[in-house]
Amino acid sequence: MSTHAHPRDAHEHGLGGTHATSAPLRALAVAFGITATVFLAELVGGLVSGSLALLSDAMHMLSDAAGLIIALLAAMVGKKATSRSATFGYRRVEVLAAMVNALAVTGVVVWILIRAVGRFGHDHEIDTTLMLGVAVIGLVANALSAWVLSRHASDNLNIRGAFLHVLADMLGSVAVIIAALVIRFTGWTMADTIASLAIVAFVLPRSLTLLWQTVEVLLERVPRGMDTREVVEALRGVRGVLAVHDMHLWSTDGVTPLATCHLVVDESCVPAAGCGVLGDAQEVLRGFGIEHSTIQLEHPGHVDSEEVCGP
Repeated sequence: MSTHAHPRDAHEHGLGGTHATSAPLRALAVAFGITATVFLAELVGGLVSGSLALLSDAMHMLSDAAGLIIALLAAMVGKKATSRSATFGYRRVEVLAAMVNALAVTGVVVWILIRAVGRFGHDHEIDTTLMLGVAVIGLVANALSAWVLSRHASDNLNIRGAFLHVLADMLGSVAVIIAALVIRFTGWTMADTIASLAIVAFVLPRSLTLLWQTVEVLLERVPRGMDTREVVEALRGVRGVLAVHDMHLWSTDGVTPLATCHLVVDESCVPAAGCGVLGDAQEVLRGFGIEHSTIQLEHPGHVDSEEVCGP
């Protein structure tokens, strides 16, 4: 005997509704418009001023703009409802988009690192007035984008990836501003290279962390913060449950946890809809934030005729 425990408000958990994704779509669209504009300003400013830090930040903004387009398209695809051929919907597309974002950021950071190392020991002319002006505009624009995306960053890996891009850009703008001021008042052009390295040091660990998070989702690993043994022990504590096996915990979008398991109950309970075991087990899982679960109830002898593939 198996059953599905569906969320009480499915549209709030990304299982086919559109309300939960409409706001992130608007946020991504606004962030993309701002990012694309700033990229053009920083590209021209970096080429004219001779600032590697500004040009590096412009390349990062380019990856951001591409990443935001990917995120926007993924969010639109993610809105598609479940179907007979896509029973979980398309939320995993957003995880793939987040992965592409993380790879893009990592690639740009490596490029910045190579360029920065190549500049050590070499002086170069930099127009600090243009460098400073463009960096200030970039900082204001990035702050606005970060504010728009921050309200949804905790609910969606895709938005989190976009937010990471913009946050890194904010730091990049700050680093460029500081470098411009140092060069302007001291003439020490090495500050431009150091600012580039500061951007690398801030961005790289975060991009690698996001990359690993997306890999975890694609590998269907247990969601972070969840302990399989703890969930199993809690289910074993349900009255009437003799054993728990084939426990699987995963997520399709990196946010909403899902669960399947087999509960061995007293043989007399199965015909009577589990003697309340099913409802109690579902409540236990809800206590762990798992609103969507599939639970199979079986008598003690049934395990001998099946292949157990989980704890």
